[in-house]
Amino acid sequence: MPEWRPRPLRRRGRHTEPALRQETAPEHSMDPRSQDERPLADRPLIDTAIYRDGVRISTPPSLGETYRQLPGADGTMAWIGLYRPAEEELLAAAEEFDLHKLAVEDAIVAHQRPKIERYGDTLFVVLRAATYLDDLEEVSFGELHLFVGPNFVLTVRHGQAPDLSVVRRRMETDPELLRRGPEAVLYAVLDHVVDGYAPVIAGLQNDIDEIETEVFSSDPHASRRIYELSREVIEFQRATRPLLAILRSLEAGFEKYEIDEELQRYLRDVADHATTVAERVDNFRQMLDNILTVNATLVTQAQNEEMKRMTEASYAQNEELKRISSWAAILFAPTLIGTVYGMNFDIIPELHWSLGYPFAIMLMLVVCVSLYAIFKRRNWL
Repeated sequence: MPEWRPRPLRRRGRHTEPALRQETAPEHSMDPRSQDERPLADRPLIDTAIYRDGVRISTPPSLGETYRQLPGADGTMAWIGLYRPAEEELLAAAEEFDLHKLAVEDAIVAHQRPKIERYGDTLFVVLRAATYLDDLEEVSFGELHLFVGPNFVLTVRHGQAPDLSVVRRRMETDPELLRRGPEAVLYAVLDHVVDGYAPVIAGLQNDIDEIETEVFSSDPHASRRIYELSREVIEFQRATRPLLAILRSLEAGFEKYEIDEELQRYLRDVADHATTVAERVDNFRQMLDNILTVNATLVTQAQNEEMKRMTEASYAQNEELKRISSWAAILFAPTLIGTVYGMNFDIIPELHWSLGYPFAIMLMLVVCVSLYAIFKRRNWL
């Protein structure tokens, strides 16, 4: 009997193979009898199947037919996948499977936080999947709602991620796991969502490494990128942190709801991976806070250095202006004296004095030397 082992977390960097960066197609039916001719992305009912002992025995064409074909015998369950259903379609599913109106209302409105709630014998679980878009260097989020009953699983997706067709194919190739019932589907979906966080962790780590380089190279756009990445990390934290409470709640109900012992091991493995992811995200947020603080300090230092350079330049300009003004004053004094004695008036003191010329020259020298001494004492020269 083959043993199901949860897949290890996959790590990748920003630059990966194109196949890993493509948007995943919605889960689709592999049954040729599907009568819906609409484009795949426009079909609310993506796939529905009835399984007995882990093997697909029927692919009903509608929700109503699924409910009618679903027997009450043990070992039989239905797995229905809906993609962005209209309100009336989800209400029809709620009527067929007796879903609680509050859970249905949350599934219709969407934009819910990750959570788990129990309504009678039906679990309602909200998960947020994440995908790292290499080309855009940002994180894209998807929302998934699961209704897990005694003999059915109803998934409602409000985004491209996660690609549940991968989970369905994986389960159908492992009947020994699938025969464990709806809880096995729930745990496989949880494992797939948590595995999908690994590439996001790797991409965010690369972004943070790049931002650190930009900060210490004084890139002017670093502050904006830190802010944008911080918002993505906070959003990612909101998607991953509540997942721990969901897994703890499931683990607390093991004995009460007599969950298969092997499934308990699988859930604990998923919880370990989810804890690792949550810790990494918390570290990312702390790192970004530290980087933002360092960036603000470096920006302040750069501004102070610039102010210091401007002050030094202004001081040097003032010193030059002092020198120029001093020499201008020194040169102005003899010019003034010479101008007075060059006015060509007949009646001017000392105009016809024989010592007038030496006196004027001496006066110019005395004034110039006096001004030079004064400016020199004040360090203007």
